[in-house]
Amino acid sequence: MSVGRFGRVTSPAEPHPITEQEFPSPVPPGTGWPGDPATPATPVAHDAAQVVELARSSRDLAELDARVSVCRACPRLVAWREEVATTGRRASFADQPYWGRPVPSFGDPAPEVLVVGLAPAANGANRTGRMFTGDRSGDFLYAALYRAGFASQPDATASGDGLELRGIRIAAPVHCAPPANKPTTQEKATCAGWLDRELELVSPTLRSVLVLGSIGWDAMLAAARRVGWQVPRPKPRFGHGAEAVLTQPGGREVRLVGSYHVSQQNTFTGKLTPAMLDEVVARLR
Repeated sequence: MSVGRFGRVTSPAEPHPITEQEFPSPVPPGTGWPGDPATPATPVAHDAAQVVELARSSRDLAELDARVSVCRACPRLVAWREEVATTGRRASFADQPYWGRPVPSFGDPAPEVLVVGLAPAANGANRTGRMFTGDRSGDFLYAALYRAGFASQPDATASGDGLELRGIRIAAPVHCAPPANKPTTQEKATCAGWLDRELELVSPTLRSVLVLGSIGWDAMLAAARRVGWQVPRPKPRFGHGAEAVLTQPGGREVRLVGSYHVSQQNTFTGKLTPAMLDEVVARLR
């Protein structure tokens, strides 16, 4: 182990599973990781106020993604994501470098559909650096997006694997892997500024939002209110297949559709089946 940027501990360099270029873990920004939006000069948020400042001043999605990907505003999440990336890896991935940074949104820069999840998985997106990539939840989601024509391939194994999304973008209310998959209330509030700005930037083309799980549903409704969208009252209740209509300040309507989360707990038990997910995805066009 060695001490890298910001004084963090990094592991020795190991080959990326697709490109075979060697990277330490966590991956320093701007060193060639596939899809890395940041550079060494990308400004870093160290607290909630800086998240708001950097999010609001982001001129486009590329700049927003870059700033998200180097955020260090939540000490507990920073410590956890980097611990997993260095000493807490799953045995099956022990010989791979881990991204170990916040995971930016992924997909079409002018999306008609936004998918809102919860947070990256410790050994999934925290390893690969791309939303829902490298774990069973992602396998389930991307297969459905492929069947619906939104994804170029049904598999998402690693950044750099050729996957592209068409007309759809995947975001999250929390961009760092949290311990036990449970971000705190404060951590969700700190990260909210990124989602707020993302909604503003995608609003000109957005037609539908698919929310995975009740936590994401609540986060999406709260973000919509903060950026000035009209949200029905009483607050729409989450459920698989639940729908609501959100209205942007200019009067443009956005359909909100709920789905059970694509977690292994839901998909292995049959609470969420491929047919159930296909049905809600089909409503997004």
